[in-house]
Amino acid sequence: MTRDRGGAPFRQRIEPYLPLLAERRIEAEVVELAAGARARWGQFRPACQFDGVLLHRKTLTAWDALALGDAPPLIYDFDDAVMYQARSPEAPHPGRERRFYRTVARSELAIAGSPNLETHASLAGAARVEVIPTGLETGAFQPKEGGRSPEQVRLVWIGSASTLRQLTTLGPVFEAVGRHVPGAVLRVIADARLQVPGLEVENVPWSLEAEARLLAEADIGIAPLPDTPYTRGKCGFKVLQYMAAGLPVVASPVGVNAEYVQPDVTGLHATTAEEWTAAVERLAADPALRERMGQAGRRRVEKEFDFSVLGPKVCRLIEETLA
Repeated sequence: MTRDRGGAPFRQRIEPYLPLLAERRIEAEVVELAAGARARWGQFRPACQFDGVLLHRKTLTAWDALALGDAPPLIYDFDDAVMYQARSPEAPHPGRERRFYRTVARSELAIAGSPNLETHASLAGAARVEVIPTGLETGAFQPKEGGRSPEQVRLVWIGSASTLRQLTTLGPVFEAVGRHVPGAVLRVIADARLQVPGLEVENVPWSLEAEARLLAEADIGIAPLPDTPYTRGKCGFKVLQYMAAGLPVVASPVGVNAEYVQPDVTGLHATTAEEWTAAVERLAADPALRERMGQAGRRRVEKEFDFSVLGPKVCRLIEETLA
């Protein structure tokens, strides 16, 4: 049961594992939850007859919990700090926090997308919490062979209109890079446009079909992120995409980004404008370093974050909960 069957979180955390569950004789019926409480009642009541319910991201209102009852085992999967609002990242929203606590307390298993979210679930009284990072199909990303253009260094950021403000904080960095790095270009893959004085910007509309190619054509992935209680729960999918595409990554060391991006191995950390400028300029000046870090990142994603690695773990957790 999910809020948005067509959204990226469902596509990344649930949909890839449905065929694996079917192979293990666990049949799944996907229900996209309605916005209205009365309509959701009509969706949760029949769920009582199933052997188990997997609830993705959506938290339970008191009415939802009453409709679901106590009968079926509940698995709650979440990959975001759902107890916060993005516009108020410093403190949990009281209503959201109550719903989160209610959902976790009702669950036999909470599957968290990061250690930070695992902590939230444990504090909420979860009976069992397991961390499963958001995965991807590494094979869909084909790192560019033979190196990139020596005349151009392309930075890349992938995101959306709602997260573009994270990128705008690097305005002074981009201006400095434009002055000091010959041929520097910033590629923005999103449903919004960005202009930076002094630096060429390629604004490319996002599409699922093109994202892997658009990333692999770049040289350096960037992942700025403010450090707040809300953002510390982010699951670092952007960073994993860069690494799968064979790119070195410069990232704010916030949440899992601090662990995914290993300094001088898969990329560099940066907090201040000076650190960001130095990190980008260092990578821009050293193609061999970019290649080494990119290969190391790709290997790590293949080993730890590919669907083929995470799928059996997800299936085992579901089987154990339904047993």
